[in-house]
Amino acid sequence: MVDNRSEATATGRTDTTAALAMLTAFASVGARAFDVTLLDIEGREQGYQSNRSLEELRRSMTKRLEVATRSQHSVVVRPRRSTTALLIQLDDFDAAKADRIQPYSFLTLQTSPGNFQVWLAVSDGPQDPEAAKHFRTRVRRGSAADQSATGATRIAGSLNFKAKYAPTFPVVAITRTDAGKTITTATLEHLGLIAPAEPPHPPASVPPEIPRPGRNVTGQGTAPQHWPDYQRALNGAPKKTDGTPDRSLADFMWCKWAAERGHSIEATAAKLAEVSPKAQERIRLKEDKGYPLLTARNAAAALDRDRSRRQSLKPPPNSPR
Repeated sequence: MVDNRSEATATGRTDTTAALAMLTAFASVGARAFDVTLLDIEGREQGYQSNRSLEELRRSMTKRLEVATRSQHSVVVRPRRSTTALLIQLDDFDAAKADRIQPYSFLTLQTSPGNFQVWLAVSDGPQDPEAAKHFRTRVRRGSAADQSATGATRIAGSLNFKAKYAPTFPVVAITRTDAGKTITTATLEHLGLIAPAEPPHPPASVPPEIPRPGRNVTGQGTAPQHWPDYQRALNGAPKKTDGTPDRSLADFMWCKWAAERGHSIEATAAKLAEVSPKAQERIRLKEDKGYPLLTARNAAAALDRDRSRRQSLKPPPNSPR
């Protein structure tokens, strides 16, 4: 186990040794190939390479960091899979949350001041892709981590180029490694880090007696209202620990407002992909094309539950008031 907390506050200089140490940590839990993405200072994708081998990245890392630094590009890597364990990224932790979980992790990073990321390797985690996706979601919920994390991370030793940090960009730093460290699902359960499985959301439906917005009182269809203002949803979203708005919740609220205005789930998902930078990032960078549809579906289901709840609170007809 290696603890490098004292090095986590450095700024301005890349560190190939840290990048190689991070690759070694991933290799110790079975990761052998990575996708690599370059992001500019605004978070836009500027380059992508798929399925790069561990050996190739080790050979090219010094050059990659030099080129990225000159261009002010962040170097993002995503382990494609582990041959021995299920890898789970727990992101957007403060120091206290990281301290609680990192004894069970193989890698902890400080990606920016006060913002930590913990990586777990679950030795008996599900290997089926869909089951693994749901399991990761439950662990993220149970640990109060960012639920939108997708396993892509800035590599240690690189500069975190974001406009809000200019002109002094922090170096992504390893704060702790424990090579080969794994955890079992039983231990995760014992620690209370696996949230209960959520029941599948039923298709959005509205009780017959409650007309959906965009319909008149006779139930005849009318055109949906105009789209809500996405910037308003973003401005009203709660702030994360780094002071930026929670874009996942902004997307959810925007979709809910769209559903209130009579837009279908499919149309809302398509529009979200146009107006939300996060949705665009998930589609392009994270290969998660289902994110807009899932967000729109969950928002519509939440709206229907709200309407049903309000309807149940109404006094029955002819009841004394």
